[in-house]
Amino acid sequence: MTPSARVQAAIEILDLVIASARDEGPPADIIVQAYFKTRRYAGSGDRRAVRELVFRAIRRSGEPPPSGRVAMIGLAGEDERVAAAFDGSPHAPPKIGSREKGSDVALLPQWIEHELSALVTPDEWPALLDRAPLDLRANVARTSREALVAAFEQAEPTPLSPWGLRLPPDSRVTEHPAFTEGLAEVQDEGSQLIALACGAQAGQRIVDLCAGAGGKSLALAAAAGGGAEITACDTSRARLSKLPDRARRAGADIATRLLNAPREAEEMLDLQGTADVVLVDAPCSGSGTWRRNPEGRWRLTPERLDRVIALQQRVLDLAAPLVKPGGRLVYAVCSLLTREGADQAAHFLGRHSGWTVQEPLPSIGRWDGAGKMLTPAHDRTDGFFIAYLTRS
Repeated sequence: MTPSARVQAAIEILDLVIASARDEGPPADIIVQAYFKTRRYAGSGDRRAVRELVFRAIRRSGEPPPSGRVAMIGLAGEDERVAAAFDGSPHAPPKIGSREKGSDVALLPQWIEHELSALVTPDEWPALLDRAPLDLRANVARTSREALVAAFEQAEPTPLSPWGLRLPPDSRVTEHPAFTEGLAEVQDEGSQLIALACGAQAGQRIVDLCAGAGGKSLALAAAAGGGAEITACDTSRARLSKLPDRARRAGADIATRLLNAPREAEEMLDLQGTADVVLVDAPCSGSGTWRRNPEGRWRLTPERLDRVIALQQRVLDLAAPLVKPGGRLVYAVCSLLTREGADQAAHFLGRHSGWTVQEPLPSIGRWDGAGKMLTPAHDRTDGFFIAYLTRS
């Protein structure tokens, strides 16, 4: 592909990403992969170059641009090579008109700025969109972090999680023997710290209430040395169905339970008052993962945020009865927004008596209300809020 053809391809992909963000479709990286599956003529260098153009355009546009062309014209205003690609030649974008304007530069949608935790000051905003490293979690039930650091080229221990190792962005690990044999899982250090905060031990009953594909269930099983009774629950059959194969690869014994809304409480009656630990890694805005999914800023709207906050409250109310006296509820969201973190924890404590606040991660993160906040700038992890609540 010529440089001009690469820019045109990026414009076409951006059009798809903008539409997908509006319609709650697949993320940008999946769209890029699908685009090139039907364009075999594009070599690996072409694919990398186009992907870089797409994500550069996304990162500089806080608001969703009207079109991929507008987004790329904005980038052309900062990069002469991109501007030169608008030459009107075959497979190239038409020349930029004298009245055409590109998208403005903005880190965040303006409406979201007042929603951020007070800890996420403007000097931290650029880090929200930096390229994230690739973090792995050692399956400590079967290996050690030190062994994996030695096995992966360019790996180094993560600074906070005792299970983590860090690789450069875009590292390929899925074909590595340590991955295929279940010795390592891809998991951001912040997610590892959520599992660490649960304090999983052998002999405990642990409920992962919003398990998804089970990444944190696997971490909990490894932390407990395989001796905990773990039940992974979710309302999505597609997500939960991925866990059994992952658990077999990791050598973990994890029960799965598909819940059906709105009857979740009835379907968990046998678990009420029995769990030592209930983890609620709740659905959220995903604002803590914008460095991995920068188009997530385009997906979030005030209405969608209101809906997800209501869902978090409902899930917390479902979780509370499951915890036995003296047990703990760990609430976590990959969000930097006050209403999803500190406010949500405070409202839970207001609705439910007999709960006390404990420190979830000593010497890690910063207090934000009743929980701890992790941010890309301060902690070099994805953004998370974590609250550790004990039932009296």
